Amino acid sequence: MTISASTVKELRERTGAGMMDCKKALQESNGDIDAAAEYLQKKQLASVDKKAGRIATEGVVGSYIHMGGRIGVLVEINCETDFVARNEAFQTFVKDITMHIAAAAPTVVSVEELPADVLAKQREIFIAQAIEEGKPPAIAEKMVEGRVKKWERGQALLEQPFVKDPDKTVRDLVAEITAGIGEKISIRRFVRFEVGEGLEKKVDNFAAEVAAQAGL
Repeated sequence: MTISASTVKELRERTGAGMMDCKKALQESNGDIDAAAEYLQKKQLASVDKKAGRIATEGVVGSYIHMGGRIGVLVEINCETDFVARNEAFQTFVKDITMHIAAAAPTVVSVEELPADVLAKQREIFIAQAIEEGKPPAIAEKMVEGRVKKWERGQALLEQPFVKDPDKTVRDLVAEITAGIGEKISIRRFVRFEVGEGLEKKVDNFAAEVAAQAGL
């Protein structure tokens, strides 16, 4: 069947796949753009799996400063060759990730990096909350599992909904860029700074000050 250039372009903009891949996907899907997008997604994931065992030691350290210097991000993202590190698509990806980290404030790259003691403490908090809500301990335990999983996804960069497109996760975005560029791409580490974070901030009690000045 004949596939129009506009349909190919629409699918390419939607998925980020190459023109020829988009055309083939549409042909395989009889012109159904949703089915073609699903076809490409499966193909991309298969492509990513093939690249998983390869070594990525090149890349860049990206940086981003937000809110007039109040939030700063550094992130190391690896690829396989210096050529790809200079690629415009890769550079755009790095910029998107630094901006995402600034906005979403993840604490680790993946769920596996969450410290066991932090997980245990968070579980205790959720159990206490469930019991405070009046739930019996047995039910509270079951509720907590779901809350812990949701909390883990909120902490891990790869599992967070991508801020520029919440319908996909950062992990999905990595898979897309890996398939599109043809090299293994991985987010190795990051650090996020926010002015005043972790410091005890002075809270002014204006009512108390007024009372003191009035001799009350």
